[in-house]
Amino acid sequence: MNRVVCITALSVSLLFSSCAQKKDYVVTFKTDMGDMVAILYDETPKHKANFIKLAKDHFYDSLLFHRVIEGFMIQGGDPDSKHVQPGQKLGNGGPGYTIEAEFNPKFFHEKGALSAARQPDQINPTKASSGSQFYIVQGTIILIQNVYQLKVDQAKLNAGLQQLLAKEENKPLYDSLMQLYYAGDMRTYQNKCLSLIPRIEKETGINARKEVSQEKIDAYTTVGGAPHLDGDYTVFGKVIKGLDVIDKIAHVERDSNDRPLKDVRYTVIVEEMPRKQITKMYGYEYPDNK
Repeated sequence: MNRVVCITALSVSLLFSSCAQKKDYVVTFKTDMGDMVAILYDETPKHKANFIKLAKDHFYDSLLFHRVIEGFMIQGGDPDSKHVQPGQKLGNGGPGYTIEAEFNPKFFHEKGALSAARQPDQINPTKASSGSQFYIVQGTIILIQNVYQLKVDQAKLNAGLQQLLAKEENKPLYDSLMQLYYAGDMRTYQNKCLSLIPRIEKETGINARKEVSQEKIDAYTTVGGAPHLDGDYTVFGKVIKGLDVIDKIAHVERDSNDRPLKDVRYTVIVEEMPRKQITKMYGYEYPDNK
């Protein structure tokens, strides 16, 4: 009897010890404009493992944030940016593989979201992620009176837009949208797309609306983000310190390809530490600890 009690007590002790020592990785983007600290989600294991491996292998040492759009996001991860000439166009480099999409409705494009870049649907129908390129969301704050914008199914809106714009008689509309997009006027572009929903539903029969959680509404109307990307790109992490650094980088002057005129380099450092320490240092609460 005593032996059983001792074994049971030992098992409980080991269990509590294991829980107390549960660890996670902290990812730090070190830049001349400040540091951004992020965590990566367990629920996107392929993206998490890949990003950590690349960082540990020094893949991300001294690369550029090669595409920056204020009010939208900052993008990096192109290995071609390590040794590049001023004004050279970037965005096509990578490690030579892609990662299967890991969409999770719990994660969305709030400010600070760390997400995987990818090739467009036309050549990438499975929405597979780039093997190395990523972006960090800056986005904009959605006004309460514009919450209806959040209740848009972006995938269905995109499908409806494609059908609508494929019609020859709608070429002027297509041209005007592309002009806004390539000018980098993302807010006006998004608003124009949203204004077309009634017309899309009428002409294509596609219902582009959806239900949205209160958590998303609260986030997008306080810290902001880029909700039009939800469900189309894999969100695999979140900046938990240094949101102001995103703003600084997003605000730099850029050329016609959205590359900063003055190089913004970064290096990614990965550190493993107890989750309790991460919470204490950065205030990030793990869902299973709430």
